[in-house]
Amino acid sequence: MNTAVWLVRREFWENRAIWMIPAVIGALLVLAALFGKVDLNMPGQLPIHALAQLFLVAVAATFFAVMSIYATWYLLDCLYADRKDRSVLFWKSLPISDTSTVLSKLGTALIVIPLVYFVIADITTLMMAFIVSVRSGSNLGGVWHLDLWVQLQVLWIYLILVSALWYLPIAGYLLIVSAWAKRAVMLWSIMPPLALLIAERWFLGSHAVAQLLWERLVGWVPLAFHTNPGEGVWMTTIVDNDSIRTPQSLWSFLNLSSFFSSPETWIGAAVGVALIIGAIQLRMRRTEI
Repeated sequence: MNTAVWLVRREFWENRAIWMIPAVIGALLVLAALFGKVDLNMPGQLPIHALAQLFLVAVAATFFAVMSIYATWYLLDCLYADRKDRSVLFWKSLPISDTSTVLSKLGTALIVIPLVYFVIADITTLMMAFIVSVRSGSNLGGVWHLDLWVQLQVLWIYLILVSALWYLPIAGYLLIVSAWAKRAVMLWSIMPPLALLIAERWFLGSHAVAQLLWERLVGWVPLAFHTNPGEGVWMTTIVDNDSIRTPQSLWSFLNLSSFFSSPETWIGAAVGVALIIGAIQLRMRRTEI
């Protein structure tokens, strides 16, 4: 346990962008709340409850999108960088197994980085809500609803668990590329699937590989969430003679049973485990570049 903690701390030492990128995003959003145009009392606007919901979800979506991009880059770079700068020789001289090293980097990408973004997103939304409420002349309760905030916390944790399990084969593939490539890791990560897509199209005229890749990238959404939770969860608001529906609660959209009972989830996890084992084996045999 102590070794695992120190390995994760090492990732923070070597990759300050883990916390610096979300901190910069949070600071920019707070500055936007401080100096941007804010008016919560415009005629014909959505009610405060709906605005608060959109506000919380929009901030969370911003952090989640950036986190996904950075975690992908981190997985591609983590085993390649220490071979490039030859620090791998130092770490291999320590009584730390390659299995522990690879698993610590995997856990950092799938769990630790999302949690860092989660915490900073929470701090950002709280600061922005306070600033917006002061600038608009309303009390904090007008734009900050505790029930929505709690729902968002559950949604974050749910997304972290779901995405970590669903993207395990992609993470394993990126780790293999990072452990194997001697240069141009980004190019090597793109070339094999691209070659498969082109070969299949030329020789078979089908799109099975493209469909498989697309389902692995976005297929978790219809499994993890109810696309039609029912009419009872929606709140209808009339704005400028238009009917706008917003959800009363985010709870109704979560679909744990569908995701965790899906064969695609566990087949992908099994493939991911196999790829991670392959990355560990490559790590054992690769030294500096």
